[in-house]
Amino acid sequence: MTRILVVDDEPQILRALRINLAARHYEVAVATDGGSALRQAADWHPDLVVLDLGLPDIDGVDVIHGLRGWTQIPIVVLSGRAGSADKIEALDAGADDYVTKPFGIDEFLARIRAVSRRAAIQEAELASIQIGDHVVDLTRKTISDGVRLTPTEWHILEILLRNPGKLIPQRHLLTAVWGNKHVKETHYLRQYMAQLRKKLERDPARPAHLLTEPGMGYRFTP
Repeated sequence: MTRILVVDDEPQILRALRINLAARHYEVAVATDGGSALRQAADWHPDLVVLDLGLPDIDGVDVIHGLRGWTQIPIVVLSGRAGSADKIEALDAGADDYVTKPFGIDEFLARIRAVSRRAAIQEAELASIQIGDHVVDLTRKTISDGVRLTPTEWHILEILLRNPGKLIPQRHLLTAVWGNKHVKETHYLRQYMAQLRKKLERDPARPAHLLTEPGMGYRFTP
């Protein structure tokens, strides 16, 4: 059953969405502010988030940034902000779709289905990523030929593989894996990247896929 986290501070909207989504066999959890939304997302691991931007504690765009720091689950914004600047800001932050209030429930549900289909296609692609002679399946956390990774190695590798071709700054990786207190511990990354290359690259000394951008960060090249 698909899990949906609905984040909104309007009780009537929460109630309407919970009833309509549950009637269509979605499993629903709700949050009324940004802080509890981030905590619930981390603890409950929803498959999709429906997010209002006008929250009482944290702006919804900041919630999107917080989620995108560790997950690529679909985020559908449901907001009374109808201006193009608000839409662009939310989409640039990482939202997958934007629905303005007031909204029709049928259109909203169709948007949910469309975003979920796109996410399912992406997950299928993540099940077969080639690195050298190995195939990495991020959905099942397996690698061909019995290659095993530590939890920290998996965490680093998943961030890189979910962003093919994109430079991931050192600071982002250090914060995502070890927390804000370790943003200067770049030797951590050098050590773990060397281990990943030994396990996955054909020639670890001349990596073709797990690349270092000196002084900046790391990049996965398919």
